[in-house]
Amino acid sequence: MSLSSVFNIAGSGMSAQNTRLNTVASNIANAETVSSSMDQTYRARHPVFATVFQGQQSGGSGSLFEDQGQAGTGVQVTGIVEDASNLEARYEPNHPSADKNGYVYYPNVNVVNEMADMISASRSFQTNAEIMNTAKTMMQKVLTLGQ
Repeated sequence: MSLSSVFNIAGSGMSAQNTRLNTVASNIANAETVSSSMDQTYRARHPVFATVFQGQQSGGSGSLFEDQGQAGTGVQVTGIVEDASNLEARYEPNHPSADKNGYVYYPNVNVVNEMADMISASRSFQTNAEIMNTAKTMMQKVLTLGQ
């Protein structure tokens, strides 16, 4: 694995965290939306990540992952899934969106958990940016070795 591949790995991490931040923002924005039907009520969404692997070429490369046969080359978002937990039904017969029984359905979004997830995604994004800056500095130092 070369030093230049660090940029691709960190870039894929930043892209994945950007998707995570967007889903968190969507969840928070829809946390208080109501519906008169359980089928039409917004459900919290969460991204699913997977490691991208690249098989190693035949012959030893001296990699730390040599015994495992492959090295990680980044992360990708394989999809966005809806949270299957129960929706909150509140009895509010005077609400304009109430069903015939007087119930209004609220999303299964926990704003506190979403805020914690947002902070985690933001810090992960920031860490990947720092990795890119460190790799850039290392590459600049390598270029000045011959001077």
